[in-house]
Amino acid sequence: MRLRKRRQCFPSCSSLHRVDEDEVYWSRKKGGEELEWPHNSTHLLSQLAQCFTNAMVGPKSWLGGLFNRFGNRRNEKFLGYTLTPIQEQRLHRLQERLHIPFDETRPDHQKALIKLWHIAFPNVVLTGLISEQWKDMGWQGPNPSTDFRGCGFISLENLLFFGQNFPEEGDRATWEYPFAVAGINVSFMLIQMLDLYSEKPKNLPGLNFLKLLGEDEEAFDVLYCVAFELMDAQWLAMHASYMEFNEVLQVTRTQLQRELSLDDVHRIQDLPAYNLLYK
Repeated sequence: MRLRKRRQCFPSCSSLHRVDEDEVYWSRKKGGEELEWPHNSTHLLSQLAQCFTNAMVGPKSWLGGLFNRFGNRRNEKFLGYTLTPIQEQRLHRLQERLHIPFDETRPDHQKALIKLWHIAFPNVVLTGLISEQWKDMGWQGPNPSTDFRGCGFISLENLLFFGQNFPEEGDRATWEYPFAVAGINVSFMLIQMLDLYSEKPKNLPGLNFLKLLGEDEEAFDVLYCVAFELMDAQWLAMHASYMEFNEVLQVTRTQLQRELSLDDVHRIQDLPAYNLLYK
């Protein structure tokens, strides 16, 4: 995940799940640059996924209504779902991770943050934990710790997992949005979507996720990588601007919810969007 530095300004937003404030910093022209993606097949897949999403979304759509009625019956079926011992154990461990705030005074948290820097910029010396250099990675200011308020240490763990396991995915020509803050928003979105703060998820995607977690203890971390790749593919397919980031994130969430509701998804590898990790 080697990020390529470029001159850019990052917004100053008050919370992680509201990244649309101070958008004036992102209103500059792109100098005629074109968004390029070296994998045409992936771009086509994301466009098809977008078309599928558009066809299904909307309360006035007969197809959307049919999906909702069918989904309600399936939700009723899963309300009485009983966790297996391994699912319960792994869910508990995951929920423990959710409650760990990022603490800039903890040496292990400092070490993790510095490790992320070296993954992103292996040939650039970091001058300090508080430095203007962090903006090159997509943090909002010189102190990355202020960006973790809404999601905690797990969002840094997610970014590290992504960078360590899929390093080539962070090396495309230009990131048109703040990479690090976008990653935190993806973590926050997944936690909400899967209802992970509840004792047991109460929605179909969350309950189906527990099946994936029972098969793979790293299911949440891998799902994060899938979600980030899907979000980025949607961004490119929609030719989005920074002011449309929340819309892109919502489209990504909708697509993941549908994939997690499919009957034939038993492992994280069964998700259609999983293929984006190996495009």
